[in-house]
Amino acid sequence: MLKISNLDAWYGKIQILHKVGIEINDGEIVSIIGPNGAGKSTLLKSIFGLVGKRKGRIVFNGKEISKVDTPNIVRRGICYVPQGRSVFPSLTVKENLEMGAFTRLKGVKKRLKQVLARFPLLKQRKNQKAGLLSGGEQQMLSLGRALMLNPKLLLLDEPSLGLSPRIKQQIFEKIKEINNEGIAVLIVEQNARMSLKMSDRAYVLETGRNKLQGRGKDLLKDKRVQNLYLGGEF
Repeated sequence: MLKISNLDAWYGKIQILHKVGIEINDGEIVSIIGPNGAGKSTLLKSIFGLVGKRKGRIVFNGKEISKVDTPNIVRRGICYVPQGRSVFPSLTVKENLEMGAFTRLKGVKKRLKQVLARFPLLKQRKNQKAGLLSGGEQQMLSLGRALMLNPKLLLLDEPSLGLSPRIKQQIFEKIKEINNEGIAVLIVEQNARMSLKMSDRAYVLETGRNKLQGRGKDLLKDKRVQNLYLGGEF
């Protein structure tokens, strides 16, 4: 579905990514883990056309999208949920979800009904201002808004950031449910243990370069990953 080859990316004159390569197959969950500053978020932004200077190949469903702008990347079936639970606080939950469908207006009512059924808490609060939601509810709203576009690939940047353990578990359960419907997921996540447990495969980035890759369950057992990213053996 997605193949990235020799990806370089810069912020100004500072190079962040160096010849990064990853692949995602149909229906997979793939994790990107690594220390802070490894370039994980930059990788997602590069795929989504949000990094001004980049080189390399990004191929989605057989077509190169390296030079495609963000609105057309969305139309091709990729959606991005940035870290920080970016909602429109002055709009209601329902209005936030409708905003998610701005490029695909046909069938909005049907998709809205489907998303609210997936997130019962949002259904209960659909007429409430998004800024009054809890952090976990705002994260669910961000996920739901992305689903309004019927994506083929979902890019998630730190979806559990700042959430309680119980809410983190709920978010990961929702991500797994979304994936079970056939939507591929590429997730950047500091909670490496939880992310690897649910991932088909994973990549480890260090200083903007590929360090390790493998099946999620294999990397969970890898001594290097345990010691560097999982707090030692468990």
